[in-house]
Amino acid sequence: MAKEINIKITASAPGAGPFDIKDESGNILIENISLDDLVSGTAVNVPNDSTNIIIASKGTCLYEQVVMLKPIDNEAWVDTTYTNSITGCLWTHLKNVSIYNYYYGDIEPYIIEYPLSYTYHDEILQNVKDYSKVYNYLPEVSGSFDTNRKIQVDNQWFNKAVLYNGQQSTGVLKLVPKPENNLSSYLQYPILNTDSKTITYAKTDSFYQYNTFWALQKNDELPLFLTSCKSLSLDKEVNQPNMDYGARSFKKSPLRAKNLKIRHILDNKSTTHIVSQFIVAPSQISYK
Repeated sequence: MAKEINIKITASAPGAGPFDIKDESGNILIENISLDDLVSGTAVNVPNDSTNIIIASKGTCLYEQVVMLKPIDNEAWVDTTYTNSITGCLWTHLKNVSIYNYYYGDIEPYIIEYPLSYTYHDEILQNVKDYSKVYNYLPEVSGSFDTNRKIQVDNQWFNKAVLYNGQQSTGVLKLVPKPENNLSSYLQYPILNTDSKTITYAKTDSFYQYNTFWALQKNDELPLFLTSCKSLSLDKEVNQPNMDYGARSFKKSPLRAKNLKIRHILDNKSTTHIVSQFIVAPSQISYK
């Protein structure tokens, strides 16, 4: 049994679409609907027990959103209007000095990328040592910004890293603090996820340090990165289908080249203030 529902889009970027409408299982119900058709309203038949549909944009940026089905009366349907999501406004920032990389209700990633180059020979990266100072600010009591109301912490830092050169990439490395005084927990790492590899970092002599990485790209004829559709502030994101995060007992190819880039990312919290100073990347010459 099927039922007919009516769909209207209420907000989007001006260049969005065309769209596919799918049921909850991902089966396509209607293909290549234009933005104008969705603004005007489109009827579609869905399974009688459906509670959600999926609207998938197939334009320059691929994007899917699950939409809950809900009743609406005729008057509200007629009065529903479309809004272009690009707006111009004035915003007041830094109203809460204990919050960073938090804009318009969303956590935006703090990303810093260090380029490194070597001399005549190719070199193999051994580990990464980052000298950063990490602060948490205490809530204000006077109503004005006070740089002295902060504490420096050792157990917070970037939560992701990507190491790459022109032909190799580690994929997404999720960074977590090294378990202290717990050997059994430490031996669980690295943890191999479907879209990343989780490794530990430690702070020693004021340096945040980590290793346990190797090249994970599957096909040298495919790009290591793709253009990001998530945010205009992101220049690129890892080409995940070209990364192999699976287990391997051998063939762990080191990062070997005459240049290297180390990309550190903080995108899971907004209460950490990282002051990045410099980075050290010990390596050894690769003779071939």
